[in-house]
Amino acid sequence: MELKNKICEISKKYDSFYLYDEKIIKNSISNLRKVFPEIEFLYSVKCNSNVNVLKSIFSEGFGADAASLAEVLMARKLDLDKNKIYYSAPGKTSKDIEVAINESNLIADSIEEIRRINMVSKSLNKVTEIGVRLNPDFSGKASKFGVDEDIFYDFLHNNSCQNIKIVGIHVHLKSQELNVETLANYYKNMFLLVEKVQNTLSYKLKYVNMGSGMGIQYSKSDVPLDLDRLKNLVKDNLSEFKKHNPDITIFIETGRYVTAKSGFYIMKVLDKKVSYGTTYLILKNTLNGFIKPSVIKLVSKYEKENPVSWEPLFTSKDAFEILTFKEETDKKEKVTLVGNLCTATDVIAEDIVLPSMDCGDIIVINNAGSYAAVLSPMQFSSQEKPVEVFLSVDGSIKIN
Repeated sequence: MELKNKICEISKKYDSFYLYDEKIIKNSISNLRKVFPEIEFLYSVKCNSNVNVLKSIFSEGFGADAASLAEVLMARKLDLDKNKIYYSAPGKTSKDIEVAINESNLIADSIEEIRRINMVSKSLNKVTEIGVRLNPDFSGKASKFGVDEDIFYDFLHNNSCQNIKIVGIHVHLKSQELNVETLANYYKNMFLLVEKVQNTLSYKLKYVNMGSGMGIQYSKSDVPLDLDRLKNLVKDNLSEFKKHNPDITIFIETGRYVTAKSGFYIMKVLDKKVSYGTTYLILKNTLNGFIKPSVIKLVSKYEKENPVSWEPLFTSKDAFEILTFKEETDKKEKVTLVGNLCTATDVIAEDIVLPSMDCGDIIVINNAGSYAAVLSPMQFSSQEKPVEVFLSVDGSIKIN
């Protein structure tokens, strides 16, 4: 009820906005800490880079998984220690490396990038400790990310890079995974991979970044991730690994798990019209405010059955709920929800039954705390952008 009241209050001032509830963020973090006290967590900044969201998460001791130099500098600006920032992305330029080498832990994405880091490090007359992203044999497929395992071992046997030292490995294979057996098997394979790499290097690594993958319940038909069961499936392998590698830090990137459920996207009804029997509700900033519901409509035009997820743009056809705060009324109507852009593709729902809506009423979409504002084309048509509202645990409001 408090959240509903806050949304209604804020909607008096703004026609479209995101609201991030810190209580939900903190609860998600607490769940992870309870299940995996032996593991460190990195927050994937690309999920939601709102400054207040970042401050809240970093205050809990999380590090940053940065996918760009800008994200590295964003975390540093918020006073996150450079040793807690892990910069992993393909295609880093020499300029990216020159800046990030003193501001973060670099994770190389290719053999060429290892050499590029080595050159920059040599010019600075230093030896730089780096991680390497691997595309392991157990993945079994080609990828734009990382170095194939056999290519990596060949490089190690012929390594002439004197100004780098490999101290960590990083693997990430899949997002939005809800099957705990799949995740547990993945972690087991990661522990075995660490041993193979260490045997080749002939020394111990400092860290292993096991990537993300933990999913959240988007659809009502999704079975929520059972963290307690995951803990039980992993505990023996984790305990054995820690016994033999007590000084290795194990990281898991949280991905969307921490923020997705915390976010809500709110749009005001700007206009209402009927055309050849279809009732249209014209909303403020749909496709250009929160693109993923519009992507669902686009995918549905071409794939009628069960389209495969394509993260982070498309998860499933029923990944969001549309709420109105008028559910108590008996008057219903079939409507199509569209936006205020000058394009016919600006649609988020067609022929759905909602409580009767009027101009000035609001539509609320849930699961908007990750891959939402950061993905949406807010420059299109030069519209006024939705604001981002942060609801603190103490009830205070921060807007940016």
